[in-house]
Parts: sequence; structure tokens; C-alpha cells
Amino acid sequence: MKLAFGLQTYAFFYLGFLYLPVLFLPLFSFNDGTIVAFPIKGWTLEWYRQLGSQDTLIQALVNSLLVGAVSAMLSTAMGLFAARAYVRYRFRGKRISEGLVMLPLVVPGIIVASSMLVLFISMGLKPSLTAVILGHTFLALPFAVAIMKSAFDDFDVSLEEAALDLGSTVLETFRRVTLPIVAPGIVSSLLVTFTVSFDEFVLAFFLSGNEPTLPVYIWSQIRFPAKLPNTLALGSLLLLASVLLLVIAEFFRRRSSKSLV
Repeated sequence: MKLAFGLQTYAFFYLGFLYLPVLFLPLFSFNDGTIVAFPIKGWTLEWYRQLGSQDTLIQALVNSLLVGAVSAMLSTAMGLFAARAYVRYRFRGKRISEGLVMLPLVVPGIIVASSMLVLFISMGLKPSLTAVILGHTFLALPFAVAIMKSAFDDFDVSLEEAALDLGSTVLETFRRVTLPIVAPGIVSSLLVTFTVSFDEFVLAFFLSGNEPTLPVYIWSQIRFPAKLPNTLALGSLLLLASVLLLVIAEFFRRRSSKSLV
């Protein structure tokens, strides 16, 4: 009993230490002053209003949306087939292959980013949004595989076998039987990988060149005190969007798990 209480207390303080600074972000975004400190001078929505008039910010937002959408689709498509192979079949080098797919989760981002920059330049691909998309797809692939594996874990293989026995082709079975069942997992993977790409900074910083994504733009702004209130307002909106996407992704992930039970 004492151990359980101690663990709950530890978890409470740990989460508070981790997320309490984040909660100050939206609080100071409504501050009427440009100095981020207590006491708050006043309350205003001016910093949010100014966001729409900044062309550079809007272009960075468009770049991030484009990179995130394409990276999410590519990583989810590859993760779908990889997860199906890992769950359904046994083959030589399976564990090694899974380990290599999950490698981006443990390799420091600065190492991955610098290596990709050298590789792309040696291939003739200059820093651009295309390079960022390739890098983010590599980074998001482990998340897609993990989510899709959970969607395939309890998949009833007999459903596909029944469809094949009734005369459906492999492609028809995959399209009409497999995809509808794992669709919630696909949606969850798309949302999570999009969020991973949208929030990623290190790879984008190395690979974006003169086409910055939103995190790179934010980093360039926080060096100027006068730009800080706008950055806080933008960060608050991004925080809200990220939380909403992750909540929706978790909803679809749980729906996928329940549908397969």
C-alpha cells in the first residue's frame, strides 16, 4: 500500500516537473508585455492577431504541413507492409530487420541529421524540402511500424483465407478485407507520424536549406526578444494542435485494438 502511494506521488511530481513549464507557454502568450516574467503586465490577444500578417511564418507553416503530410503517407505506407510481414511471416533476418527499422529511435538526432546531410550532398541532392521529407520519413517509420504491428497482432487470418477461398485475388482481399479492418490503425499512424514530422527540428535544421519548416522558423525568432511574444503565441497554437492530433490518434488506436478482439 505504501509502495503504491509512493509510486503515485513520484509519478505526480514527475509529470508536474515535466509539463508545468509547458503550461506557462500559453499563459505568457496572453501577456501584454514583451518580457516573459511575473507579474503579468496585462492580457491581450494582439500577439495572436499579428500571426496572420507574417508572410514568412505562413510559408514556413505551409512547408511543415507539406513535409508532414508527405512523410506521414510514405512512412505509414511502408510501415503497413513492414508490420504485416513482421506479424504474419517468419523469415531469415527478421529480428535484425526489425532492429534496423527501430534504430532511429535510439540514434542521436544530430548524428542522423549530419549523416543524411553528407549522404544527400554526395548524391547531388541539395538541402531542400525533398531532403527533409526523406529524412522525416526515415525518422517516422519506427512509429508507423509499431502502431501498425499493434493493429495486425490480433488480426484474424481466417478472414483473408475465407476471401481467397471465395475467389478473391490477393489484391482484392487486401483492399476489401485487410484494409477496412486495420483502417483505424492506419489513421492513428498517419496522425502520429504527421505530428512527429511537424514538430521535428534537428533534421529540418540540417536539411531544409533556404526553405525552413516551422520549428526552424521558430528557432530563428526566439533569438530576438521583440519576436518572443509572437513565438509564444505560435507555440501555444502548435501545442494545442499536437495534443489534439495525439488524442485523435489514441482514439483510433484503441478503436483498432477493440475491433480486432
